[in-house]
Amino acid sequence: MTNKKRLIQIISGLVVVALIIVVIVAVSGGGKPKTAGPPSNGKVSGTLTFAEGAGANPNWIFPYESCQYCSVDNINQFQDEMFRPMYWFGVGGSVSLVPSLSLAFNPVYSNHDKTVTMKLKGWKFADGQTVNAQSVMFFLNMYKALPADFWGYNPGYGIPDQVASITGKDMTVTINFKTTINPLWITNNYLNQITPFTDKWDVSSPTQKQSCATGLWGAKSTDKACTAVYNYLNGLSSKTASYTDALWQSGDDGPWRLTSFDNLGNLTLQPNNKYSGPVKAKVAFVKEIAYTTTQAEENDLQAGKLDLGFVDPGVLTSPAPSPGQVGPNWANLTSKYNLSTGTIWGFNYAPFNFNKKDPKVAAVNQLYIRQALQDATDQSGVIKNVDKGYGFPSYTALPAVVPAKSSAPIPNPYPFNLSTAKKLLSSHGWKIENGVQTCVNPGTGSSQCGAGITQGYTLSFTFVYASGSPSLTQEITAEVADWALVGIKVGTSTESFNSVVADCSSGAGFQLCMWGGGWTFAPNYFPTGETLFAVGGGFNPGDYANTTMTTLIKGTDFGKSNLTNYATFAAQNLPVLYEPESAPTAETIKTLHSTIGWTGSPLLNFMPEYYYF
Repeated sequence: MTNKKRLIQIISGLVVVALIIVVIVAVSGGGKPKTAGPPSNGKVSGTLTFAEGAGANPNWIFPYESCQYCSVDNINQFQDEMFRPMYWFGVGGSVSLVPSLSLAFNPVYSNHDKTVTMKLKGWKFADGQTVNAQSVMFFLNMYKALPADFWGYNPGYGIPDQVASITGKDMTVTINFKTTINPLWITNNYLNQITPFTDKWDVSSPTQKQSCATGLWGAKSTDKACTAVYNYLNGLSSKTASYTDALWQSGDDGPWRLTSFDNLGNLTLQPNNKYSGPVKAKVAFVKEIAYTTTQAEENDLQAGKLDLGFVDPGVLTSPAPSPGQVGPNWANLTSKYNLSTGTIWGFNYAPFNFNKKDPKVAAVNQLYIRQALQDATDQSGVIKNVDKGYGFPSYTALPAVVPAKSSAPIPNPYPFNLSTAKKLLSSHGWKIENGVQTCVNPGTGSSQCGAGITQGYTLSFTFVYASGSPSLTQEITAEVADWALVGIKVGTSTESFNSVVADCSSGAGFQLCMWGGGWTFAPNYFPTGETLFAVGGGFNPGDYANTTMTTLIKGTDFGKSNLTNYATFAAQNLPVLYEPESAPTAETIKTLHSTIGWTGSPLLNFMPEYYYF
């Protein structure tokens, strides 16, 4: 089964992504925390209410999801509360590995970076089983058997394709790679994706046990067992009514346990008293509330029904004084809430559809046409007029702020300029007829329309985007108007966030799609491009493929090149249409405090164990 047949991660990401990704948590800025700490007697009290993004409700519990379910609302803000990955990244404003919150001690690399050894700490699942090597092998055996069914799989990259052998015994797992790898890349983008599974999940029916956890890695018998387990658990995960069943809850090794879940995505979490980690829950209940529109969520904020939520920047009457800083809050909320903002470890984009089934793929394949669209996309105007200054432009496939050691600054190769966009098209054989660019000089010469584009071919595209967000609608409306000024006619349609994430890899029916949050580099924390832009990448919904891009990606993954050359090419070649990254405009009720201050997560992690009343 291919990634495209499985649909889309977003994100953040990406991601998961996508991935992932309009869901906002409290982030840096705004009000200051009180100096008093949480209750010293260890008692928990109160109910924390958290707003899910409009149309972005959790809908998948099994932490081995395909691209269709790879999203922040499923992973960072639902699964991770219960099922901890082996290595945890991000707390407060950090995006780094957090050893104290990880299930294993830091990985040790040896044999010229061809071997990595991981030792588990011995934390417990809710069913009492120790999280040990067998728990890790359970996940890895499934990954070997069914790699294409996991959103993080990238053919030829990392785990499992670069692995020569894996062994697990007692509390230690050792992975031997076929070649030298980049330890930063493997730790941040592969080891962190491993979620240990309890033996209780090693079943293919309520009464039929299997040997996916105990089988030899790569053996045919193990693959067969893991396939049977996957089919059963995957089927259960599609039924939200099963989410509070004993089977799922037995695998809980996180700080929270799920006690209610409805088919809309409303859910309740309570403290997991079997949690072995260092940060325990300080509230008695966490309620995540589902919404179909931003307006409905804002109504609940005005009524004081939410503790953590967000507002569309359109309701803010004053702009942000500078990127990353907050201006005055919405007057309707000032007395009860603190407004906060920050940055996201990701970038925003709309995938082009390079799939051969797309009737307009000939136009999408032409770099100069993609350039014209990017030239006619006014990111600064959207940030100023729609996002009220709460945003950052995206020029390449990196976060807005990247450490200098990772990449040099990447200049914007295609600044907003409608005249440049028009000239680019006219110089390649196009003429505006009846308001739309029409090919009048077909052929493959330097001044002609390009391969596959016939006489009379028009630049008329379809753009599918997520409903429910007024600011996103305003953004797309403004962009469509600018594109029309250069003769590119773009029709739009809307669906729910989750539906758009699925539709974006359908391979037909659109030339651009946008779920509204781009990609967050979580759980792929090292911002390389194999998931997004490699052939068959786990979150490559547009089917982009380019040999130069592949070579540059491999330079960062298999060697130790920094990201500058890759990011420069990603900016210039336009594998996607870059869009402005909206900064979070989050609201935190003034009675809620946090042991990490008013700093949330650039990775969009929701970590309610740090909050208290």
